[in-house]
Amino acid sequence: MPAMTIAKLAAEGGVGVETVRYYQRRGLMPQPERPSAQGRVRRYDAGDLRRLRFIKAAQAAGFTLEEIGQLLALDASEDRARARELARARVGALDAKIRELQAARDALSRLAQVCEEGSTLLCPILTAFET
Repeated sequence: MPAMTIAKLAAEGGVGVETVRYYQRRGLMPQPERPSAQGRVRRYDAGDLRRLRFIKAAQAAGFTLEEIGQLLALDASEDRARARELARARVGALDAKIRELQAARDALSRLAQVCEEGSTLLCPILTAFET
């Protein structure tokens, strides 16, 4: 893949240019030097694109930017034990969130059933969210 401008990198990575710049300010993405030639435009390569896609995928998995920074540092040091620890902690957090969402789904389903039966004067769905 030929060298890319920041706009091309952002487009290929599915983010905006300002997101790439934000990641650079946070230390998650490198900021290439401005070359003296080529109109002084910074250029990014396939490695930068892989890193950007990793950041997006890790965010989709629920990792915070701080945790992503740790994962990137661990990749450089090949500390697989710590990477596994972070991944297992994330799985635990996701499992807890799934349980929370399932409980909310079950409660709302029960409210919908009571509302359908019409056994109370006021709709229980509406009254449940008033308090």
